[in-house]
Amino acid sequence: MRKLVAFLILLLVLLAILDRVAVAGVQREIATRVTARYDLAAPPEVTIDGIPFLTQAVAGRYDEVEVAAGAMTVAGLRLSSVDFVLRGVTAPLEDLVLHADQVDVRAERVTGTVVVPVETLNQKAPDGIKVQVDGDAFNVSGEITVLGRKVPVKAKMKIELIKDGVRFVPEQVTLGGGITVPRPERFISYQIPIKNLPFDLKLTEVKTSPGGLQISGEASNVPLQG
Repeated sequence: MRKLVAFLILLLVLLAILDRVAVAGVQREIATRVTARYDLAAPPEVTIDGIPFLTQAVAGRYDEVEVAAGAMTVAGLRLSSVDFVLRGVTAPLEDLVLHADQVDVRAERVTGTVVVPVETLNQKAPDGIKVQVDGDAFNVSGEITVLGRKVPVKAKMKIELIKDGVRFVPEQVTLGGGITVPRPERFISYQIPIKNLPFDLKLTEVKTSPGGLQISGEASNVPLQG
């Protein structure tokens, strides 16, 4: 009886080790594919959720895969964090082991968030304008130049999603110096293009975050091969 118990314990340990070895291999393969397909500077951190992993591997379908790419530059835009969740990833373990370069690995659905930091927002803002994030509020302040004169200005901004980007529209504009400026919002309105995100994400939502703007998106039937 003791020998049987010892054997069962050893078997469970070996299965656990095999489980972790297998998940590490698939995570590495997905990271390699994502890096190649989207020309990333460094492989992302990939985590496959679900224990035991081998049951997913045998089925060739992974319910949820987390991809953390960290800071990166996309189409000239510096992002402070880029995170994705891949759902329904089809990648048979046998195919990955025997002919990884030929197997079609894809995700049924991808959701993701990117953060545009305040530093990037300031770089893209009109000259003389500084961006501030205060909780849920997005404010700007600084000076605009009107007929050669510097006019202090501050405003609360509304953030709108547009095709392949975001637009900043002043809702409340306050001018200093007792100077009247017709349509002052035209001097501080601006937009930032956000294109070519990994996994071909389509923008769905934008909101403020402590570090800047958090933009969400999603895509479906996304291939992962390079």
